Amino acid sequence: MDDSTRRLARARESALSGQRAAQVRPEVRASWDRARLQGVHPDRSLPPIELPEDRVRGLQRDHPMASVWPTLLGTLRDAATQPGHLIFASDSAGHLLWVMGDRSARRLAEGVHLVPGALWSEGKAGTSGVGTALALGRPFRVRGPEHFLSVAVDFTCSAAPIRNPVTGELLGAIDVTCPTPAANSLSLSLVVAAARLAEAQLGEQTRQQDERLRMRYLEHVMRHKGIHSALVGADGRVLHASPGGWLPKRWPTPPREGPAKLPDGRRVVFERLSATGPFAVHCVDGADSTSEALVLHALGRDRAWIRLDGVAHELSARHSELVVLLAAHPAGLTADALARLTYGQDGKTVTVRAEMTRLRRILGYRLASDPYRLVGQTAADFLTLDDDLATESVGALLDRYRGPLLPSSRAEGVEALRDRLHQRLRVRVLSHGDPDALTRWTTAPHGRDDVLVRQALERAGSADRAY
Repeated sequence: MDDSTRRLARARESALSGQRAAQVRPEVRASWDRARLQGVHPDRSLPPIELPEDRVRGLQRDHPMASVWPTLLGTLRDAATQPGHLIFASDSAGHLLWVMGDRSARRLAEGVHLVPGALWSEGKAGTSGVGTALALGRPFRVRGPEHFLSVAVDFTCSAAPIRNPVTGELLGAIDVTCPTPAANSLSLSLVVAAARLAEAQLGEQTRQQDERLRMRYLEHVMRHKGIHSALVGADGRVLHASPGGWLPKRWPTPPREGPAKLPDGRRVVFERLSATGPFAVHCVDGADSTSEALVLHALGRDRAWIRLDGVAHELSARHSELVVLLAAHPAGLTADALARLTYGQDGKTVTVRAEMTRLRRILGYRLASDPYRLVGQTAADFLTLDDDLATESVGALLDRYRGPLLPSSRAEGVEALRDRLHQRLRVRVLSHGDPDALTRWTTAPHGRDDVLVRQALERAGSADRAY
């Protein structure tokens, strides 16, 4: 131990016993104070091994740092092969994910929990290369006795945080550790260079991923002409906006499917395009008063028409059946129930789930699952007509009855809804006995073969002539 290291060791002992140690760097003193406040003991604490092996393996495969670990290792390989040297990388919380070095160095590291899965944050390990670099958000070198834990005072650590340069997200840190007598003053510069190279690679990967998302989803996002639209990543970054500039460059909070408001009060709707994002965003401010409702027209139509957040869609025949069934069952339907109502007793839930996935591209956040149901206000022509049968005039009811519900559908659930509404309205027409209403019924395509109503009309006509 050289004189400088001895003086630093004496300063550490003084500081940890409560005395002032002027020889210690202010950043290190502040780090020691943070460690003490969080209950770390220099002689009795060890970093906890929080992540089980299977979780570590999963992170080594899926963590954003995984794609640049080979770059980091390649840049620092010379240091990793020197006796007593270790290279390790952590996530943003300080969990070690990769540890590399010669066998003797790794065996020594295992005794102080410097292993994959261990948490080397300041709150658990006190002052260290990884923990303090993450806490300060900048490269940092911890020399021997500057470590808070006594088990680490014989080592020098040089660490640098790694961020995604496009998003600014802190991803983790890279560290080179060696016995203090073997420490090189250039080690921190080497670690910083490796971190910057990794960040450049991450930036290019992010730009390529953004371009793939634009190519895949932009046509879907921009399909509504005349509406302010945008493609927003899962991290809130605006990947494309039309017209440009109508959204801030980044959504201030993690995007969530459904309605939201801009700082200026304008209303927008977020629609999730895949399980992990991105999102289509449409401005619905200024639309008519019914724009917040899902408006469904299915009477007299083989293919239903909906208006959602100010945008009109004509559904396929199968999607029309599914939306009608969901509108008629506001509490929701399981995939099994939808399969029976749509395809009969032999219906397969896998078929329903596939159709619902496709339907969700249109309905977006309005379609929830487990059970499948429509979210928010829904106004369906066949339901409102049914509600008004007892109170509205027969003439007004016939004005609204464009024809039977999805007349070409053979889905059992739709047939039941169609027959019930048709018969209820027919009974109302018969009971009223008005010749004009009877005539309208028998001259419409759905009533031309209705013998009972025609007979009622003939009786009404005979009564009028007798009078």
